[in-house]
Amino acid sequence: MSSNQTLRLLMPQWQGGNHHAYPLGARLLEWLAPKGNSPTVEVPVKPCKAPSPLRENGIVEQNALLAQLQECEKIIKHHKPKKIVVFGGDCMVEQAPISYLNQLYDGNLGVLWMDAHPDVTTPKEFHHEHAMVLGNLLGEGDPVFAAKVPVKLNPNKVMFGGLQKTTEQETEVIQRLGMRHASPADLAHDSSVILDWIKEEEITKLFIHIDLDVLDASLFRSLLFADPTKDPSAFYHFPQGEMNLSQLARVVQDTTLVTNIVGLGITEHMPWDAIHLQNMLKDFPLLSD
Repeated sequence: MSSNQTLRLLMPQWQGGNHHAYPLGARLLEWLAPKGNSPTVEVPVKPCKAPSPLRENGIVEQNALLAQLQECEKIIKHHKPKKIVVFGGDCMVEQAPISYLNQLYDGNLGVLWMDAHPDVTTPKEFHHEHAMVLGNLLGEGDPVFAAKVPVKLNPNKVMFGGLQKTTEQETEVIQRLGMRHASPADLAHDSSVILDWIKEEEITKLFIHIDLDVLDASLFRSLLFADPTKDPSAFYHFPQGEMNLSQLARVVQDTTLVTNIVGLGITEHMPWDAIHLQNMLKDFPLLSD
């Protein structure tokens, strides 16, 4: 068991979004981040060379995701941290850390979901688990994964930041549960709408989820929607982020002034240039000697 209060998790999970870019994206995030003195533990993940066609109960690689969730839970319980940092990987990497922290803090954990998407779909609408993770944590989403959450999140203590247009099903969940949300326009110049929520809900412990697709893909290129091998029209029907790095950084920094940040997750990093360079280098002479 670690004596450190903070545990850093590297989880290069790809099955939740079924994309080969996630593992390198996670490793680069962890490499780029300041190191600090907290231990970093890598969660074992089944290797990925290409998208998987395997579906179980309608979900791509469900069994592998369940096994990796269990491994992540085991690591967290061994270290017993008070705070957790997660480098992903698809958004599903955050189920175990958020679930643990919410239980640790008696169901009073606040969650700021900085994401262009709400991640509250169900297997009826989609077959990628990363789009269900917040739903799972709220006791909805995928029933198989929701059953793994002993203490559900209080929807009043969940807020969306940078959220874009939602589907009919997503809108129904958000409205029924009364979850607050702030658009990119709401956050363009200040963070007051989020700070007001923290104050009104008396949130003293906050987990910040950052799906990098909350950013504008024309400004930050390491995103799914900026894949240079795809025709941009392939993504027109998907809501895309509109925030810039300065706005996102300001929101995060402002929250640290009014509450205690006990969790930070950074996910969905797609470093296309590094991925393509890595693939090219595989065919070069001497490099594998």
